[in-house]
Amino acid sequence: MKTVTLSTLRACKQAGDPFSCLTAYDATFARVASEAGIEVLLVGDSLGMVLQGHPSTLPVTLDEIRYHTRCVARSKGTSLLMADLPFMSNATTERLLTDAGELMRAGAEIIKVEGEAWMAEGIRELTRRGVPVCAHLGLTPQTVYQLGGYKVQGRDAQQAQRILEDARTLVEAGASMVLLECVPASLGREVSEALEVPVIGIGAGPDTDGQILVMHDVLGISQGRTPRFVKDFMAEADTIAAAFRRYHEDVKARRFPAQEHCF
Repeated sequence: MKTVTLSTLRACKQAGDPFSCLTAYDATFARVASEAGIEVLLVGDSLGMVLQGHPSTLPVTLDEIRYHTRCVARSKGTSLLMADLPFMSNATTERLLTDAGELMRAGAEIIKVEGEAWMAEGIRELTRRGVPVCAHLGLTPQTVYQLGGYKVQGRDAQQAQRILEDARTLVEAGASMVLLECVPASLGREVSEALEVPVIGIGAGPDTDGQILVMHDVLGISQGRTPRFVKDFMAEADTIAAAFRRYHEDVKARRFPAQEHCF
């Protein structure tokens, strides 16, 4: 398998060939996921919940993301490596640039940042300096307390239109990808069709260009309430490697997400 790049993902979008993404936090799971065919690995601030036991992603620090990025980078194989900028890394453009630089030096190949249209200036400055950006819209976990919980976004027409307009604004500013979380499937399709860049969905329906899940959810070992968009692929597999392969194959064949995983 050839090394996955942003050009690879753009070609997938143009061909209508969905791609798979999965979180990874260490060298061993990164290797297994890459060997299973997963195109994009994300060192997500979700590690605050699934590794550290916090109730949200907010306590995660840049040093922690950087550490796990270095671990994953050593064994990512041909997968593209994306890393999350943690809470408040977008407080100022100066901090945004500094923190993104640290993660790129740690081995990240694209940086994911949460925020709406107001992030355009920061994304513009990052792309000017050669840092690829994935803009995270919809349910943004770093604003969970402001949102009043992990709730589906874009249900009403006005909110859906704002998410679409924000996506267009951030792509115009230079974002190379967009990640949509917890939005109606119809909005996932509309945003994907409206943008030239690849759109990754998590709880955003079957029509986005790529799909992403948290590794622990794929393996059926997450604690607490299981989100609607999650599927336990370990229930249909004998090994972790087989579960990852099944997830990848179901994304490629558009068997996942199915109707029961959508809003």
